[in-house]
Amino acid sequence: MKHILEPLKADQTGQEAPGTGLRPDEREMVWILGQPQLQDYLDFQTAKVIREGDCDLRSHAADWREANDIYYDLEQTEAGLADTIECRPLPEHLQGLAREVEDHRWFKASFADLPYSFELVELDKLVISQIQVEAGYSRRIADELGANPSDEALFRFCLSLNRQFPPYRVRRMSSSRFQFVSYSSDFREHRPILMQGADLAALALDHPATAMIGVPIGFGSNLLSGIRSNSRVLLQNGYHRAYALRSAGFTHAWCVVETVTRKDELRLSADEDVMTDPEFYFASRRPPMLKDFFDPRLARHFKARRSEFVIDVEITVRSSGAMDVTSG
Repeated sequence: MKHILEPLKADQTGQEAPGTGLRPDEREMVWILGQPQLQDYLDFQTAKVIREGDCDLRSHAADWREANDIYYDLEQTEAGLADTIECRPLPEHLQGLAREVEDHRWFKASFADLPYSFELVELDKLVISQIQVEAGYSRRIADELGANPSDEALFRFCLSLNRQFPPYRVRRMSSSRFQFVSYSSDFREHRPILMQGADLAALALDHPATAMIGVPIGFGSNLLSGIRSNSRVLLQNGYHRAYALRSAGFTHAWCVVETVTRKDELRLSADEDVMTDPEFYFASRRPPMLKDFFDPRLARHFKARRSEFVIDVEITVRSSGAMDVTSG
């Protein structure tokens, strides 16, 4: 698939990222200006960006406004561009790898509701709802892939279920309250589960137990995935890998594409930002696309403080004591 590795032209690569030497609590961020919401961008500048001197919010607002005007121009010159995304079907020699992914319990849990397909999608024309990425992390994961991967290696990079989890830590706040903390934006709680019988045997509990309720804390399957509505594909998961591939000169990537035909189906897969205004992403003349991260008129690089993602779990147990049982 030589076409996947077509080199980017000089005017497509965007601006250079700042230098290296970041501390563990710092990160290199790329932010697309001109997209909702301006207040989010100003809050980021105030709270997260590391700089010398004061934060000039008026200047940042003017910068954002200029990018917003550029998007207005793009609505005229690139109207409908997102509808021309190239998507190619899975070839025969990769179908075995696709079946391995489909058979995995994580995949089955994440893609149980909607029709899906494995497709080679054009990166530049993916519609995006997330307008910031961590560039340094993306470069690190791209280095793992290498410059000239095989078809199989690229497929596994995009759709791997054999992953190393980001670091996390646990704080015990009280006898019944715990906090789980990670730098990863993929950190999340999963649906509570009930364990009984044989499920408890391997836990070596200190007391006789017949049941246990647990709240799994961890990460998503994090496959590179998208949502198709009509002729557009919105990137749902895998932003850092998509950005990394595009930065390295790749034009296409493997993606699990779910198809929706109505808003009720979209609720099963899309995140809150998309559900707030689905028409903006799937019906506007020129929505934000992955290519915008590489347009120096729209994208800015910043050194920023890392955010911590916290999951707070508090356990409350109520026992009603003895109850009378009557028959009738």
